[in-house]
Amino acid sequence: MPRSRAFPARLIVTTIVFSVARLLAQGTSPAAPSSPAAPPPSTPGPVATLKANAQLVVVDVVVTDSSQMPVRGLKGSDFKLTEGSAPQVVRNFEEHVALTAADATKFPPMPSLPPGIFTNYTPAPANGAVDLILLDALNTPLKDQAYVRQQLLAYLRATPPGTRIAIFGLNTRLTILQGFTSDPDALKIAMTRRLGKGSSLLQDATGGGGIQNSQADNLEDTGADPALIANLRDFEAQTQSFQLQLRAKYTLDAMNQIARYLANIPGRKNLIWFSGSFPINILPDVTGTTSDPFAAMASSEDEFRETVNLLARSQVAVYPIDARGLTTSPVFDASTSRNYVGARGIARMNQDQDKFFNDTAEEHGTMQAMADATGGRAFLNSNGLTKAVATAIDQGSNFYTLAYTPTNQQHDGKLRKIRIELARPGVTLSYRKGYYADDPDKANKSVAKQDAAVTSASDLTRQETMHLAMTRGAPLPTQILIKVGVIPINPPDKPEDKAASGNTPAPKTNGPYRRYSVNYQIDPTDLTFLRTPDGMIHCDFDLVIFVFDPDGVRVNSTGNTVHLTATLDQVKQMFAQGIYRHEEISAPVKGEYFFRIAVHDLHRDRYGAVEVAASEVKNVIPPRTPLAAK
Repeated sequence: MPRSRAFPARLIVTTIVFSVARLLAQGTSPAAPSSPAAPPPSTPGPVATLKANAQLVVVDVVVTDSSQMPVRGLKGSDFKLTEGSAPQVVRNFEEHVALTAADATKFPPMPSLPPGIFTNYTPAPANGAVDLILLDALNTPLKDQAYVRQQLLAYLRATPPGTRIAIFGLNTRLTILQGFTSDPDALKIAMTRRLGKGSSLLQDATGGGGIQNSQADNLEDTGADPALIANLRDFEAQTQSFQLQLRAKYTLDAMNQIARYLANIPGRKNLIWFSGSFPINILPDVTGTTSDPFAAMASSEDEFRETVNLLARSQVAVYPIDARGLTTSPVFDASTSRNYVGARGIARMNQDQDKFFNDTAEEHGTMQAMADATGGRAFLNSNGLTKAVATAIDQGSNFYTLAYTPTNQQHDGKLRKIRIELARPGVTLSYRKGYYADDPDKANKSVAKQDAAVTSASDLTRQETMHLAMTRGAPLPTQILIKVGVIPINPPDKPEDKAASGNTPAPKTNGPYRRYSVNYQIDPTDLTFLRTPDGMIHCDFDLVIFVFDPDGVRVNSTGNTVHLTATLDQVKQMFAQGIYRHEEISAPVKGEYFFRIAVHDLHRDRYGAVEVAASEVKNVIPPRTPLAAK
């Protein structure tokens, strides 16, 4: 499965750069077990070149005229690029134009894999952008969700032939409603799938409910003790703050999953995000309604920064669209029943007005910040959602890619501001305005030389990344491309009383079990190789397998931390033929179960995973030769 990788995304620090044919283009199969102790037999391989600290910053630029139409035919010399105040030399320049209907369907075909072989590879066009629509039910009232679906169906009825789109949905977790397809009928069917009930984390889940009296208001109207009322208002404010923080967390988690899912699709990806949004920062209460104006404060700035960095690395441009359309204050809405009578009522009305304008500004600020940080464009205060989608896809499909090696090579974690100018009047440039010069290996300079199956990532951030990558039914991360062979070892009529060696069944999991052989073929191009002063080359990664029931409850797991130490010649063999490893996992004989099989690069916290249903491999014939010892 060859894939083009013209430029890495964002700031990339590469310790070892190899010129190799893509592993997954090979016909080798991981179905047959192979000894994990050594790479495959030596075969003539490509020449490996060591290169330290090779950096490349990639920026996609959308240029539009006064009519918001893409400007084409520009040259690299037309652009002036600076980082901070230092001019930069554009080392690579490409123009990308929207694919024709015929070219849009020319995706590399999926390879014909034998039974029991699975991969996380996703075909993509050799040139041009791909588009993904995210329907955000977590942050959007039901009535606005219905309007979004109506507008999207109108767009799909008029969409140009060959437009390839994927559709995702978000409630408290991310769901694939439709994978990438140019079939308008399949996309229309996906638009009819409901994402469940209204969001339990929204104050008005249905929408159009106006503003109602709170419990504190009701107490205040009865002349209750002011101290009791103040305490209740503090509690209500903190509850709303907690709900907002949960919405921010779930949404940023979903964005992270999308970035990892799209990581190995080359080129630009346009993420069209329909949402009511959420504020990055929950500001102090300046209305005077709470006794402690700072009690409900919160910030998602750090998480937001990590998310936009991950999106930028995967070359994802976000196009947020306010699903609520043109918003107006609900104070004068017919459905509002809050008591605005008397002097107290006037104060409440002013508070509600201020809250509406502040909340809207913060929510739109999040959307604008997401667009600016990734090179997209935010569509706010507009009921023309159909036009917004068409504009986002059109502009996101016609762009220029500029790549440069920054003159400032320090990894100090600071924001590096990017400025691009064009010597042509009347045009607008959309691009990400900077990046954080983080050292990708800073947090993992030293990886402990010990097996710590599944728990090698001890900090909370890495545990959360593991959780997202290993969630049943979640989009498959493709930061590391893998092929996996899954074969049952014992027939179903000869179950085993105990799970395989090294497995950790959940406390309530009962046998009998069927044991499966899991054989990995890992693309080393996506792993981190570090050269140490002794001249040896090291690579450290986890092999992780979770077994889930249909409800997403984990019933078994196994894991193994691999520390490879090799010479340059041995690394050449790995890059020529891939890295092979073998694990075994057991699942209860009765019922349906799902294997989530992953590789985790310990140095850069990158994942590759596949998900396999036990029913897909139950009839695969086991190999005749005995399995190699683990």
